[in-house]
Amino acid sequence: MSRDDERFRPVIDIISLTYDLAFNPEYQEYLTAKSHLTGERINRFTHIHQNEQDLLIRQKMTRMLCQKTGGCIQRCVGIDGLNALSVVTYEIDHCKGTEYHRRFLRYLKYFQENDITACLAQTDAKGDRSKRPSEQDDPDLYLRVVEERSDGIVVRGCKLHNSMAPLADEIIVLPTRAMSEKDKDWAIAFAIPADAEGIKMVAKVTTPPKRKKLSAPIANIGDVECTTIFDNVFVPWERVFLYKEVEFAGRLASFAALFHRHSYTGCKPALTDIVIGTTALLAEYNGLDTQRTHHIRRKIADLITIGELVYAAGIASAYEGIKTPSGTFAPNPVYVNTGRRLAGLNIYQEFEILADVAGGLPATLPYEDDFYAEEIGTLLNKYIRRRSDVSSENQHRLFRMVSDMLCTSYSGVLMLGGLHGGGSPVMEEIGVMSQYNLNEKKRIAKELAGIKD
Repeated sequence: MSRDDERFRPVIDIISLTYDLAFNPEYQEYLTAKSHLTGERINRFTHIHQNEQDLLIRQKMTRMLCQKTGGCIQRCVGIDGLNALSVVTYEIDHCKGTEYHRRFLRYLKYFQENDITACLAQTDAKGDRSKRPSEQDDPDLYLRVVEERSDGIVVRGCKLHNSMAPLADEIIVLPTRAMSEKDKDWAIAFAIPADAEGIKMVAKVTTPPKRKKLSAPIANIGDVECTTIFDNVFVPWERVFLYKEVEFAGRLASFAALFHRHSYTGCKPALTDIVIGTTALLAEYNGLDTQRTHHIRRKIADLITIGELVYAAGIASAYEGIKTPSGTFAPNPVYVNTGRRLAGLNIYQEFEILADVAGGLPATLPYEDDFYAEEIGTLLNKYIRRRSDVSSENQHRLFRMVSDMLCTSYSGVLMLGGLHGGGSPVMEEIGVMSQYNLNEKKRIAKELAGIKD
């Protein structure tokens, strides 16, 4: 597939929106920021968070854009990776006397000036999950350094689940886990042009079925996921941001996950918003009052609770965030992981509610062309009607959208991504338990029980 392949068009259009709206005065507050490096106005998808307001605006921007597109807006992962690098490269320099942060700042200036779209490549193939990188039968199952040169390094390996990689300008590569001293060759981070020699991409594009008559924004969304193979790829030293400092590999991986999970507290509530609106509209088109029909009201209340709690966790993580020594403002990890875990655990419940209210028709809905056939189309439009004041076409449009949301390859990707994207619920569980002050809660319990150590 080449970049001009028509199957990429929906994702290209979504990415384009993140550029176009930045020039729209109505949305500039959300989509632009002031660079802390140059003082220039830049796209927020190239910005390093400086305070809690940056995190809050980013969250609002993400929710708004996802509501407009109906799905993933693609550019989050790249800038989430850069925010992680901004924190950890500073820490490495401070501890080791290296120059990673200076390299990073030069790269960031280039990134902002050129309004780059970047993919984050973090998840390795991993092989045998019980073994560390250095213990694998095939050492390439985690991306690694295979050659050190005076002008840079050569890397080999594979990264999975790389959203929109074939359409990115740059690929940001980070470690996927903590490393031991034996894993030095795998403790690397760098940035590389997406078309660098030796990079091979195996792309999977998923979109709803193409419409012929019922054009609609929901029909123009899509997702591109990529398996990115690094086949002896050269990386110049100025693009290397971690090189064998094993003690920082896990920290870099964790910060990337932290920033990306904060992004999820904006995009996941937007997806819930869409499910809420669609569920309510289905009920109304079927003649059911969303306030007085108790089981409908309860289902919609459940959806609202999930979406707004996830969003609230993102807000709390911003207000309870910290200014790191690098100057980058990071969200509170307990609130971020709590919100993302809640979203992941409930993704299938949300779509179950939508399916329950919709009934079986989304799975058995006749083809779009059948509704426009000379004889059968008249009959189909007659029998799809519910309320007399809702046209057959609008009823058809709604069920066509629900069918796309529940019964297509795109919907499957959407649900699995909602569960695992940014880390599975078990990873958020680990994040919460590792950061939560459980001893303080035990102290409270002891005090109330009258227990004296």
